[in-house]
Amino acid sequence: MTWWPFRRHRSLGRRGEDIAAAHLRRAGLKVLARNVHLGRYEIDIIARERDTVAFVEVKTRRDDGFAAPEDNVTAEKQRRIRRAAREYIARCDDPSVYYRFDVVSVVLRDDAKPDVTHFRDAFHDE
Repeated sequence: MTWWPFRRHRSLGRRGEDIAAAHLRRAGLKVLARNVHLGRYEIDIIARERDTVAFVEVKTRRDDGFAAPEDNVTAEKQRRIRRAAREYIARCDDPSVYYRFDVVSVVLRDDAKPDVTHFRDAFHDE
């Protein structure tokens, strides 16, 4: 039943996250967890690259003509991701590990290979 827009959006988001996770793995990151709920907030992907844990926000769109997917990681969204990350760090703190915030943009056009862009260290903790 694709007539209900939320069902379609959810499957688009899930597909984008699957593509982003595969892209991160190919880039040498180890995906530690996906769709992690920390307090009232969620982190799409938590990945590790050597001594750094990346909190990854995935944004997926069918077309980037109006705005690039990464442009939708607003200041408010960044604030929520930071809060979730702080909760994760409080639970799993390891002084030998660095932390960063990444964004993965996925554009899924019909009949074309997905366009995936990984923005490392896309924003910082305040």
